[in-house]
Amino acid sequence: MKGLSVRQPWATLILRAGKDIENRTWPTRARGWVLLHAFQDAGDFMAMHCLSWCGLAPVEFPKGAILGAMKIDGCVTESKSPWFVGPYGYIIAETRIFAKPIPYTGALGFFNVELSPELGVQIQLANLHNIRWAA
Repeated sequence: MKGLSVRQPWATLILRAGKDIENRTWPTRARGWVLLHAFQDAGDFMAMHCLSWCGLAPVEFPKGAILGAMKIDGCVTESKSPWFVGPYGYIIAETRIFAKPIPYTGALGFFNVELSPELGVQIQLANLHNIRWAA
């Protein structure tokens, strides 16, 4: 299965605050479910800034872990979503949050995720075990 690393607080906002677009500088043809990984090197200033409009505490922005999954439904160059800043936006149709973050080292772009027993349990608990993953 594939993963995509996203900086915090954006990764948590995708899963918990309805962020429906992931902005990138490159387009994708990938569609379907990908695991959502939070970068280790997230900026704490950005997390603090988000508190005023998302109501989450800084401890709720885990880093260096897979937090859940998101379903990519398209890639656009413009959108009416307040989250879109471009130049490309991956449309997020659905999300699933894991019961707990799974420590994992991410990578740039889409990357292959090796399935560990702990990750397998979280995938089953999130009811993702029968879902088609992105290409």
